[in-house]
Amino acid sequence: MPTPIGNLEDMSFRCVKMLKEVTLIASEDTRNTQKLLNHFEIGTPQISFHEHNYKERIPQLLEKLQQGEDIGQVSDAGMPSISDPGHELVEACIALDIKVIALPGPTAGLTALIASGLLPQPFTFYGFLPRKKKDQTAIMEALKLEKPTQIFYESPHRIGGTVKNFAEVYGEDRKAVICRELTKLHEEYLRGTLAELGHYLTENTLKGECCILVEGFTGEVLVENEDLELTAKEHVDKLIETGLSSKEAIKEVAKLRGVKKQEIYKEYHVE
Repeated sequence: MPTPIGNLEDMSFRCVKMLKEVTLIASEDTRNTQKLLNHFEIGTPQISFHEHNYKERIPQLLEKLQQGEDIGQVSDAGMPSISDPGHELVEACIALDIKVIALPGPTAGLTALIASGLLPQPFTFYGFLPRKKKDQTAIMEALKLEKPTQIFYESPHRIGGTVKNFAEVYGEDRKAVICRELTKLHEEYLRGTLAELGHYLTENTLKGECCILVEGFTGEVLVENEDLELTAKEHVDKLIETGLSSKEAIKEVAKLRGVKKQEIYKEYHVE
């Protein structure tokens, strides 16, 4: 079940109703969820369910579900399973043919995307990047040529370093947006290039969980292929050695060289 990412008015009537009707609420943090339950006068009991105890909790929850109980699962904010606990429980329920229902509701990534000004589709949601620079940049290198808009989550005390790493890998001119305090009083969108955002963050400290949205790659990929130095016949023969048929190899060589396959066919079969 989704819970507000900041503004309690985003809580849906249906979600309030379901939280009252279930027999138990599995909560990422029972203390945070209790504040929400108190606000909406919900008296349903809770049980903790988070990344450190889910292996222990899942069998307990499955037993209750098989006995006919209804359980509502919530994270601290937004949708469960999206960078939060939940996916493993869903998998376990599906394996036992236990019905799973997802209620629609707030999620920070899509909310930020709509107001970012970047292309809303296609998009890629990644979530939190690794903390170490080496691991972070390895993922960025794998993503930098992807065309969809990319959505990441980041904590305020690491966002400066993360944006700096993005600029080093993606290039300083790539457009990006940082949004923070979504749906709250001090909601803010910072738009610019990675270089501009990086400069801003050296002089300003952000508060609150942040979303970073990075523009997809809009250039052309330059591929260096040493095989293009071969004659067309040599190139075809080399691909045949990898297991392709002559027909498949001719088609692939034509594609790589940007010519019609008939041209490669004639050159390959010339006496």
